[in-house]
Amino acid sequence: MSLSPSTGRTRAHWEATADALLAAVEPYATDDKALYHLPGGHESWSGRLSDGLEGYARTLLLAAFRRDETVLERYADGLAAGVSGVWPRIEDRGQPLVEAASVALALRLTRPVLWDRLPDAVRQRAAAWLGDALDAEPWPCNWELFPVTVGGFLQETGYEPEASRKAVDRGLARIEDWYVGDGWYTDGDGRKFDHYNGWAMHLYPVLHVWLAGDDRLLELYGGRLSRHLEDYARLFGGDGAPMRQGRSLTYRFATAAPLWLGALTGHTPLAPGVTRRLASGALSYFLERGAVDANGLLTLGWHGPDPSVLQGYSGPASPYWASKGFLGLLLPADHPVWTAPEEPAPAEREDAVTALAAPNWLLQSTRSDGVVRLHNHGSEDVRYDPYYTRLAYSTATAPSTSPPYDNSVIVGGDPRRTDIVPLGAGDGWAASRHSVGDRVRVTSVVLAEGAVEVRVHEVAGAPPGTEVRVTGWAPADGLRAELLPAVGLSGDGEPAGVTSAGPTLFAAVARLTAEPGPAPLADLVTVRPSGDGQVDVRFGGGRSVRVRPAGECPVTDLGG
Repeated sequence: MSLSPSTGRTRAHWEATADALLAAVEPYATDDKALYHLPGGHESWSGRLSDGLEGYARTLLLAAFRRDETVLERYADGLAAGVSGVWPRIEDRGQPLVEAASVALALRLTRPVLWDRLPDAVRQRAAAWLGDALDAEPWPCNWELFPVTVGGFLQETGYEPEASRKAVDRGLARIEDWYVGDGWYTDGDGRKFDHYNGWAMHLYPVLHVWLAGDDRLLELYGGRLSRHLEDYARLFGGDGAPMRQGRSLTYRFATAAPLWLGALTGHTPLAPGVTRRLASGALSYFLERGAVDANGLLTLGWHGPDPSVLQGYSGPASPYWASKGFLGLLLPADHPVWTAPEEPAPAEREDAVTALAAPNWLLQSTRSDGVVRLHNHGSEDVRYDPYYTRLAYSTATAPSTSPPYDNSVIVGGDPRRTDIVPLGAGDGWAASRHSVGDRVRVTSVVLAEGAVEVRVHEVAGAPPGTEVRVTGWAPADGLRAELLPAVGLSGDGEPAGVTSAGPTLFAAVARLTAEPGPAPLADLVTVRPSGDGQVDVRFGGGRSVRVRPAGECPVTDLGG
């Protein structure tokens, strides 16, 4: 039986990929090896010097996971030069604080072969440079964990132990404000749920306490990680694609980091073969779709180059946060995660509709095509739209960046969705309320079964005659995207309208599928208004529910 029947990838493939990525960046190092000025044509708002440090720090992290002593010698030379005046200082809310965390973590992981072999004078200068991170003010989000990571390393080496301890304690206390339960953190105030939950909010504290041998805190943070992985494993498509939602998507297979972290620390509900299948699937997904260019460099984008997924902080070396995806190389070759046969991912096993209460999401996956859809009724950060506040995302589609905006309720030409208030998620449904401008409130409920979705929206506060357009999935190659009017909507693509001064109800049936020749939607679900702001829905499988968006309980099960 093949060890990797789904992806064909083994530990040797991961090692070869790491080696190739490290070899590809070497020509772009400065003569003193302290900076890596990668091409890419998208300088970050932090400037060229900071971008060069980013190139060093993020590829050093990959070298640390790979543990190739020859490569680490190159980075030792760069460290000596960098802390002798080449690198920018770590200051309040500056990008060097981010990169200091990667440097510190890499030094901690490779201490016997890198840090301990450095001349004492270099160690003192490096500790002093890193030490500025202990008091630097982070942005109030996952940045709070960068001083934790630096402090953990400096505490271990005996540098400024009291200041290091305080930095660790302060950062760990801060993230408690953002823990919402079931393994989910919001990335700062509000409801900012995305991949940072795994590759930052879990990664840094769990690694710190694991390396520190703090069993008490590992039980706490490791338990949260394990709970998160129950949900997280469902966010990968059958083709290996991670969910295409949230910011910093150019970090790509950094999405594998929390999977490996669970196996590394022994805090995971996933079988070893499932862990490797998901992680290797993500790696394969991107490598097979243009993530690496002809020079062997990671590009700024999702598949290949794609400006739509970038942010102002994205520089040429930013994609190398993908290095976190190689965390699994810390596991020995004889660990079950490398020796057990791959097992099917959740999206490959069965059709599933899963409510996630903490982020107020509904996940909908179909075994026949491996597509996973995320119905978003609880995550919002308009700074990073269109990847944050749309009604739905998937592993197989990208949100549209220009009209007609996908997965939206557009009222009077306004597609905005702000002030999202979650109204709950339950058996096959999720609901929320949001604002469109200053006056209009839209209450939305989604029901899901198989690949079928019923979307019900109540629009309140809009003057009579206001146009309302409900949109579905953006088109994508190899996929069938359907949207059929059900209540209050026309069938010719023209917008419907608000009919009175009171709330107006709209409903549509949607489907996103790669299944060839699917049954007609009309055979799979019926949707009828039932008066008093309610809609009755009956699925082909027999399930029947009543939806009343304005009700205290938006969905009532009528039996089947």
